[in-house]
Amino acid sequence: MPTKSSAAGVTPDYWDDACKHLGKRDRVMKKLIPQFGEARLQSRGDAFTTLARSIVGQQISVKAAQSVWDRFASTVGGVSTRLSPAAVLKLDAPVLRECGLSARKAEYLADLARHFESGAVHVKLWQQMDDEAIIDELVAIRGIGRWTAEMFLIFHLMRPNVLPVDDLGLIKGISLNYFSGEPVSRAEAREVGEAWAPYRSVATWYIWRSLDPLPVDY
Repeated sequence: MPTKSSAAGVTPDYWDDACKHLGKRDRVMKKLIPQFGEARLQSRGDAFTTLARSIVGQQISVKAAQSVWDRFASTVGGVSTRLSPAAVLKLDAPVLRECGLSARKAEYLADLARHFESGAVHVKLWQQMDDEAIIDELVAIRGIGRWTAEMFLIFHLMRPNVLPVDDLGLIKGISLNYFSGEPVSRAEAREVGEAWAPYRSVATWYIWRSLDPLPVDY
């Protein structure tokens, strides 16, 4: 997928076209997008490290996750932006636990490393694969569910048309922006998202921004 590189990260080439498209198709997006100027989605790091960070961060605060991640990365011997699956597999469970990881997360990280090291995930083919095929590969890894896979598609692979209807922030944002704060079902969220295609990831990102003006990162 075409991208632009900068010191801060990689941004998708389709962003400006997506904003024009959404502004024409959707009254909320027409008002929302200009509020955030030149800010846009950015991707950093490699696939394995991104997924490992998502596992480490599950069900704990951002601050706690960063502390555990720093210890884990240091133990594995990687730098903060890139870890080696082979290096993770050399560590036994007690060593991983000493980093602050739960027994379950230690198992998840080992399973993730095995999938990458064995070639069970086809990282080099992902650019040619459709979204659902990639999701199927990722959810076969312990500790990765559909929501995590969809976040990976949006934030790492920068796929343009992902609608993560299990994301609480998206549902809340649609409720506030389209339904005056009334409860919204997944079916209603999908209906709103139909007008966003083929740039549902971009619209989702702006919905998140409407709840928190700080850039959404993953």
